Amino acid sequence: MLQGNDIGQADYERFRLFLEQACGIVLGDGKQYLIVSRLTKLLRDENIPSVADLLNAIQRGHPRHLRDSVIDAMTTNETSWFRDGGPFEVFEKMTLADLETRITSPCKIWSAACSSGQEPYTISMILSEYTRKKPDSRLKSTQIIATDISNSMLALARRGVYEEHALVRGLSAARRQQFFKQLEGRWQITDEIKQRVQFREQNLLQNYTGLGRFDVIFCRNVLIYFSMQRKTDILTRLAQAMNPGGYLFLGASETISGYTEAFDLQRTPHGVVYRRR
Repeated sequence: MLQGNDIGQADYERFRLFLEQACGIVLGDGKQYLIVSRLTKLLRDENIPSVADLLNAIQRGHPRHLRDSVIDAMTTNETSWFRDGGPFEVFEKMTLADLETRITSPCKIWSAACSSGQEPYTISMILSEYTRKKPDSRLKSTQIIATDISNSMLALARRGVYEEHALVRGLSAARRQQFFKQLEGRWQITDEIKQRVQFREQNLLQNYTGLGRFDVIFCRNVLIYFSMQRKTDILTRLAQAMNPGGYLFLGASETISGYTEAFDLQRTPHGVVYRRR
């Protein structure tokens, strides 16, 4: 089995550089244990003896799937329904009412780094609850674009089928009954919630002008993994992808301060959100 002391400093530096260039994740010093915990199974399955051999194989481009498999393994895919609560309360109790009165074209929302789909499906649930109370709402035609760098996570998200243990994290019993149907011991998201969401592969380091312009962007708990330069670049391009007055939701430990002046911070009784100038 691969051990932390099996990864020499030169190979560790090579891997750090590869990972940052490939997906923006910055590994600090002394994180060899993280590589071991994330890549041991992959190396065994691919019959690759060391990190050095792994990097050499990626450089040669053979097998073709190897680069994506490494990114999948090293990407943190921690998520839950209605995660952290506050941003979704802001979205439900303030953002939707403002969009209802202000926008004239169909609303468009982006859930970036969506992992296995809990965030975009949570957004869709809130929209369903809102539009049921307002049958003539112009937000009924809202489109949600959900993106992630991991193809394996996107495959799970598109299926919309979850194990019992995944549903108890943040999801009330009432919402489970309303928005899921039981399927052979697992739970499948209903078509009403699923049909609003389109899943696409997207690396935040690459161009995403093709996604269009958005009224709301959720990019939560992602920027913490990037360098200051990468954060500045991503926030600048997120601003370019937003309509004026649009809402940007970041993670609780993330901020725009020092990175961009394209947004105004707006404090609400339920939490903080950023508005596109």
